[in-house]
Amino acid sequence: MVDVDASAVMPLLEEFMSIETELADPATHTDLVALKKLNKRYAALSPTIAAFREWEEAAGDVEAATEMAAEDESIAAELPALRERAEQTSERLRRLLVPRDPDDDRDVILEVKAGEGGEESALFAGDLLRMYMRYAERRSWKTQLLDATESDLGGYKDVRLAIHATGTPAPGEAPWARLKYEGGVHRVQRVPVTESQGRIHTSAAGVLVMPDLDDPEEVELDLNLLKIDVFRSSGPGGQSVNTTDSAVRITHLPTGLVVSCQNEKSQLQNKESALRVLRARLHQLAVEEAEAEASAQRRSQVRTVDRSERIRTYNFPENRIADHRTGFKAYNLDHVLDGDLDPIVQSAVDADEAARMSALGSSDT
Repeated sequence: MVDVDASAVMPLLEEFMSIETELADPATHTDLVALKKLNKRYAALSPTIAAFREWEEAAGDVEAATEMAAEDESIAAELPALRERAEQTSERLRRLLVPRDPDDDRDVILEVKAGEGGEESALFAGDLLRMYMRYAERRSWKTQLLDATESDLGGYKDVRLAIHATGTPAPGEAPWARLKYEGGVHRVQRVPVTESQGRIHTSAAGVLVMPDLDDPEEVELDLNLLKIDVFRSSGPGGQSVNTTDSAVRITHLPTGLVVSCQNEKSQLQNKESALRVLRARLHQLAVEEAEAEASAQRRSQVRTVDRSERIRTYNFPENRIADHRTGFKAYNLDHVLDGDLDPIVQSAVDADEAARMSALGSSDT
């Protein structure tokens, strides 16, 4: 039977029971922010607690049947099936006990930036944006366009999108848990609309994914360390689309991070959106720095749009999509671009889980 360290479950069980008590208290329901956090944590713990209780029951059945098997042949005959069930429940519990990404139940802010390839890259950035919006639609998630700089031919030089789950997603089903693997350089091979000779070109667009923080206070911002500039919003080709200085650019002086937003007509709304994105970037930066200290094999997202650092290739002539990290390959690119992303996302989820299970097994020996 797969060994399970029951002591590892006890703190989780105590936390689960404590949350149950809080949720039963009417006073808890007066604070909607706290209530949302409690519900998220309760949903995250529920599968592990259910698996633990199933494992306890299965292990108890095996123990009782083993004691009685010598005196009752019918019970002895049931032992193999009982042991198999106990094996299955212990393996499931062990998988659930693998440390999870603490941000897995969060929403996301996703950025797409055109890279090498000029207008073709900007058009591809637009294709990626639509792909993620259609994927969100398939999962009944809500999307909000935070900021966008369009290109002359209708693509995007850069675009920023917030994606929110509706209700309380099951563990592993929130936007961050599914989309965090999308960060990196995406390469496209196709005949550009600007190509008159029918030649296939290669270009790239970069994707950056960040957890969207529930509470602004999770990342403290010292306003004295921010440089805030306002400017006039502009559209494709530099045409003015606003007659007031409503666009906002915020520079975080200690890190040099720069965020600009111009999608809203109100300067205040653009400032709030920019601060929201800045907090998400600072949170992600802190997480990556902590992971870098803890492990040389930390997961990182590509911030330079270089074709040599690609994570995925979209080949239009062959209708083929290939993920270079997991080896996933399929010939349904048209469906993927229409939002059918789950198979390729699942390949990344499975690869990540296998790596974490392997690391956990190595640490146990």
